[in-house]
Amino acid sequence: MALTLITFVAFTVLVAVISYVKTKGDDQTTADGYFLAGRGLPGFVIAGSLLLTNLSAEQLVGTNGQTWAVGMSPMAFEVLAATALIVLALWAAPRYLKSGITTIPELIGLRFDRSTKLWFCIAYIILYLVVQIPVILYSGSLVFENIFNLSGLLGITKFQSICVLCVAISVVGSIYAIFGGLKAVAVSDTVNGVGLLIGGLMIPFFALNVLGHAAGSGSSVAIADGWKYLVANHADKLNSIGSLTAEAPEVPWPTVFTGLVFLGLQSWCTHQSFIQRVLAAENLKEAQKGALYCAFLKIAGFMFLALPGVIAYALFELQGDQVTMMDDAYPHLVTQVIPAPLMGFFAAVMFGAILSSFNSVLNSVNTMFTMDIYHEYINPQASGDKLVSVGKKIGIVFAVATTIVGPMVYFFPAGLKTFLDSFVMLIGLPVLSAVFGGFFFKYLPKYAAKLIMVFHIVVYGLFMIIGPAYPGGTGTMHYLYAVAVLWPIELLIMAFLNSRNKKQHPELQAWEQVDVKAVDLTPWKYRKIVAVVVMICVVAVYIFFSPLGIGA
Repeated sequence: MALTLITFVAFTVLVAVISYVKTKGDDQTTADGYFLAGRGLPGFVIAGSLLLTNLSAEQLVGTNGQTWAVGMSPMAFEVLAATALIVLALWAAPRYLKSGITTIPELIGLRFDRSTKLWFCIAYIILYLVVQIPVILYSGSLVFENIFNLSGLLGITKFQSICVLCVAISVVGSIYAIFGGLKAVAVSDTVNGVGLLIGGLMIPFFALNVLGHAAGSGSSVAIADGWKYLVANHADKLNSIGSLTAEAPEVPWPTVFTGLVFLGLQSWCTHQSFIQRVLAAENLKEAQKGALYCAFLKIAGFMFLALPGVIAYALFELQGDQVTMMDDAYPHLVTQVIPAPLMGFFAAVMFGAILSSFNSVLNSVNTMFTMDIYHEYINPQASGDKLVSVGKKIGIVFAVATTIVGPMVYFFPAGLKTFLDSFVMLIGLPVLSAVFGGFFFKYLPKYAAKLIMVFHIVVYGLFMIIGPAYPGGTGTMHYLYAVAVLWPIELLIMAFLNSRNKKQHPELQAWEQVDVKAVDLTPWKYRKIVAVVVMICVVAVYIFFSPLGIGA
């Protein structure tokens, strides 16, 4: 126990020290300095911060729980993210950096009008504060509690343990997000990212070693024997190609290249928490490097976000373990396979993953409120110092509010967290339509994005009521099919509005994006070659985990 605590504290302090050293002396008095790290992030920091903003302890537990239940098809959420990151690098990043924006609502305002910007900003802020941050706090705390049994160690109830963890995550995460600005968040994400890769990749190797011994291997290191047993006895679980009529959490194969791709574009190309790292790039070259480096990391993610779940299934079957819930599979596996001396390091890695998700979203919501509401509507003449001051103060308010709400999720009915998570798509797809449609169609009327938002909320909201992926659902359609159908429809509506507006107003000039010269827009000369390599890796992984490879 003492060794676990020492290694946990040591790694956590190391992250803080590195973040302090790397940000000491930086100018935090300007809006760009505080909210965009002075537009000076290099590619490897962008890649690490993108990865950690996306990954959380909940994801480690949730995705591995899904693969434990249905096999490797949920790995699509990781591997297919690489395609969206290619779009971010080659298409979105050049356009975002050309406008010199700080937030996605700001870009929507430039393309449409101030009221549209306000609509999307308010929707995003409500979504983050009511749903995303509280769920990150609660689910991260629950995962930490389930794996490390903090309540047992401290002699308190599970709810009290979750409250303690929510406060700890909020306090430590807020120090980075509120007082350190985006650069402190990005640097801590990068260090935690290295730790997560090391800690996460330990699990499948340790688990295969235990599986090999459980299967009768006499070798001192039985990793290879464990892999042979897994392939020989559970090839069906290693097949990533889901059936046509699969229900969540299994991923139907047609949605892999339709609805899931659209979902990835929404996450990686328009989600403020992700995009803010790219907007803070030193130049376009570094932004493209960061996105494409992250693409490789996401492809490799199946190693620690999907494969351990299948290994857990095989191991528990051999041992006769009675694990019945998806979310119990990964915590149970971890406690069995990690050597005691490494448990503290793994705890620090998990804590860092939770922190990174929390402080990234908190930093983004502070940025949107300060720049898109306060600076736009309340005090347009505010100086850089004033904007930073407001950002810090509102960040404290948001952190306290979400910390109070987070533990309350404990009392919600089972499954409501999934329902709350689904609300992200209520805003996510309209944002994707507004951004991509705004660039695709040059003659859109100013009200187009707002119309799409209302249309989507009504239609997708109805699907949430009748869809099978949500509590109380009565239908049989996988929610990714709804995404696959809705986004093309929304683009078709925008195409119609664009054509009609052009015909009705022949004098109308096509919308042109203005280059504000915020950063150097010289692209990375290897971007296309690297993008091709990324796609080859995506295809290779899918072939490997299919009936053409080791799947059955």
